[in-house]
Amino acid sequence: MPIGPRRPLFYVSFLTLGFVIGGFLSALLARFLPESPAKEFITWTVAPSVGPVHLNLIIFSLTLGPLALQVSLLGLLGVVLAYLLARSLF
Repeated sequence: MPIGPRRPLFYVSFLTLGFVIGGFLSALLARFLPESPAKEFITWTVAPSVGPVHLNLIIFSLTLGPLALQVSLLGLLGVVLAYLLARSLF
C-alpha cells in the first residue's frame, strides 16, 4: 500500500465528498429553481434499489433493505470535480 495521500482511502473520501456536495446542490436547485425544462434536466435523478435481502443463519436472522441510491447529474458532476481536485492536489 502506498504511503502518502495517494492511498485508496484518500480518493474514496474525496469521491464521497463529491457525491455529498453534488447531492446537496441538486436538492438546493430543485427547491429554488423555477419550473422549467432546465430544472428538470439539472435535477434529474435515477434511484436504483435492491429489495430486501434476507440472511438466515439458524442462530439469527437478518433482513436488510430495501437499499436505494439516488444518483443525480449534479452528483456525478461533483464526483468528477472532486476526483480532478484530488489528482491536482498531489
